[in-house]
Amino acid sequence: MLGSWLRAALIGACLLAFGVACGRGGDGSSTAPAPSATPAPAAAPAAPAAPAAPETTAAAEPSADARQEAKEIFASRCTACHGPEGMGNGPASAGLTPPPRNFHDQAFQARATDEHIEQIVQYGGAAVGLSPAMPANPDLTSKPEVVAALREIIRNFGKQ
Repeated sequence: MLGSWLRAALIGACLLAFGVACGRGGDGSSTAPAPSATPAPAAAPAAPAAPAAPETTAAAEPSADARQEAKEIFASRCTACHGPEGMGNGPASAGLTPPPRNFHDQAFQARATDEHIEQIVQYGGAAVGLSPAMPANPDLTSKPEVVAALREIIRNFGKQ
């Protein structure tokens, strides 16, 4: 019984991630940003090869609305793999190699820059030389405040 529940959760998480990566929400609604007059970059920017120390993003503090939206996004998109407490032990993590990131890992927190975390959130793992199982969130590229709030969530797990 647990096996079939886990399989259903993994399939659901994959379908949701696929839908989000393809510009569709879990309910089939479009989540893609409206087309702009300027063309999008051809590829995601490369992450720093070996960041020295965490950086502080110059952006202003995320608003309460951005933090709430980030909380909802983390719960709906991230917990399947990273778990509700960010320990990399969500229900869909069992079959993933490499396993999802444990955000409590102090070595990760020390070496990952804020910019690198934000790139992973927006462009996915493959775009920054990490696991392709980490999906991109293209709908967030037009929401820098929400991305900053998601980064805050990830950083706060490292303080626990």
